[in-house]
Amino acid sequence: MTSPLRTAGWSVAAIALATLLTAFYFQHVLGYQPCQMCLWQRWAYYAGIPLAIIAALTGRRELLLAAAALFAANAVLGGFHAGVEWDLWEGPASCGQGAVSSSGNLLEDLKTIRVVPCDAAAWRFLGLSFAGWSAVICAGLSVLAFAGTRRT
Repeated sequence: MTSPLRTAGWSVAAIALATLLTAFYFQHVLGYQPCQMCLWQRWAYYAGIPLAIIAALTGRRELLLAAAALFAANAVLGGFHAGVEWDLWEGPASCGQGAVSSSGNLLEDLKTIRVVPCDAAAWRFLGLSFAGWSAVICAGLSVLAFAGTRRT
């Protein structure tokens, strides 16, 4: 019989991986370029997926708790980002200013470099942007991971 911790670990890892692969699909296949804050939000997935997998393999409660905390923090970041997109508050001053001239000719580079601002939602589904959906998914992942760590 599989323990709730192991089931939660595998579930969190699978859902998080599907979410990350969907983001890559939107970026690399459909051409939606992420802004700086979108890229920041991916770090929780990069760390949370391995933590959830290792927790599922080893049954280590503290690893799944760490993944839960990461996804909870990322839900807050996604909510903050969604608020920036809705003009509820200002985003980081550096967001959208990431273009760097690689050739030394800034005027030529500006013809090809596309700076994606953090305050403009490139896509919405059911009223939520990528950032909003990331917040919802990460909140769910956090709840699922925390629930899997409960001792019976």
